[in-house]
Amino acid sequence: MNRYSAIVYCALVLFPQIAGAQAQFPSKPVRIIVPFAPGGGTDAFARTVGVKLAATWGQQVIVDNRPGAQGNIGTAAGARAAADGHTLTLAYVGTLCINPHLYRNPGFDALKDFAAVTRGTLESCVLVVHPSLPVRSVKELVALAKRRPGELSFASSASGTQLVGEIFKLATGTDILHVPYKGAGPAVVDLLAGNVQMMYSNPTAAVPHVKTGRLRGLLVTGQKRLDTLPDIPTAVEVGIRELDVYGWYGVVAPAGTPGTIISRLNADIVATLNAAETRQRMRSLGQELSPSTAEQFREQIRKEFALWGKVVRAAGVKVD
Repeated sequence: MNRYSAIVYCALVLFPQIAGAQAQFPSKPVRIIVPFAPGGGTDAFARTVGVKLAATWGQQVIVDNRPGAQGNIGTAAGARAAADGHTLTLAYVGTLCINPHLYRNPGFDALKDFAAVTRGTLESCVLVVHPSLPVRSVKELVALAKRRPGELSFASSASGTQLVGEIFKLATGTDILHVPYKGAGPAVVDLLAGNVQMMYSNPTAAVPHVKTGRLRGLLVTGQKRLDTLPDIPTAVEVGIRELDVYGWYGVVAPAGTPGTIISRLNADIVATLNAAETRQRMRSLGQELSPSTAEQFREQIRKEFALWGKVVRAAGVKVD
């Protein structure tokens, strides 16, 4: 058999096998790594989407919480997974676009180790305080913090909410201690107990407690009020234009995942996010769904990686 014949033979034998394997995707249970503890927005998003995808695929979808190092541990595990589409990672603006500028070695290369699948949400962050804190507005909070520099503390569940807190401090000239947690769930538990005074939270973790009065909401980032918390003013409304920022969740796969599988994942996840019951469920949790194409999400990650790098350098924040 000459070289040309050998190449043709391999193409005829192997290509149908590869195509067949991809057409049968998923051929086994799919794992979604959530790099934060249960009880927060990322966890709620993954579990809601996972239930619908399991029904679509006829395969089990396992949500695997891997908290630690502001999302680095779970995200690094996702980067090392097999590039066959059966392990996905819940992407978060903090882990992919902020952590690489905070940590000397986060354990992954955000721009090279992942293939974008789709954005999932685009949402505001909520500043909530324990009701024992004698403030009912941002103006009162700033005044109190200036009277008691270094005495108040704010919780964050990831680098994204940490940076929101740091921007708040820079914009208002206040000195507030940062206390990091492995996820929104444990952070809210400590806030409810009064062990920290305030928190910059994703809406999912904050909304139920604000509605019951166990926490008090002071502002939401960005320019648009939350439908679920319409009485809380935006950062722009209270005069802190520096907090005209938004967070997002999305889904990524390991780099090298075949394009046909990325396309299948995008189509199925976007269909899940566009389903009426999914939108209703996520809206009740304060999450605004915003699915995208894989290309749009990849470009957003690239642009915000550069943007948040500038913010981190301006704030002078480093973890190691």
